Amino acid sequence: MIEEFAIVVATDDSYAEVEPQRRSTCHHCAVQGACGTSLIDKFLGRRPLRLRVTNSIGARVGERVILGVADAMLLRAAVAAYLLPLFGLMLGAALALELAAWGRWPGGDLWAVAGALLGFTLALRGVAGYSRRLRADERYQPCLLGRAAPQVTLPLPGDPSA
Repeated sequence: MIEEFAIVVATDDSYAEVEPQRRSTCHHCAVQGACGTSLIDKFLGRRPLRLRVTNSIGARVGERVILGVADAMLLRAAVAAYLLPLFGLMLGAALALELAAWGRWPGGDLWAVAGALLGFTLALRGVAGYSRRLRADERYQPCLLGRAAPQVTLPLPGDPSA
């Protein structure tokens, strides 16, 4: 089970809306913010993510909770999101190149690019449909595992406020 901390921002009936506390990997590795993830974050900005989960623990607004997602389910979703479009791209390019060679059409590379784009697009549409089906499946939904211990910040040595 993959666990993440979140803050409850709203509750109603038997559900709670939570905002996971995103942890940035920037400044924790040797690249120091020059990687693709950091550049995408800078370009698109970091919007808060809100999830609606079953409030099985009776959490209240403002509480810090622990969210959980099953490992196997996250792996399946990641394979669908990353590998299927890549597979569609390569298969589309290969099929278009073969078709161009079989039909003796000029510009085989252009056909390969067009086939790659078509295969990629079809694979993305398939992933979108798969994602819609998973949204309704309880096994793929995050769940509240419990309340988190309050965050404690320890003073740094030499801190005058300590």
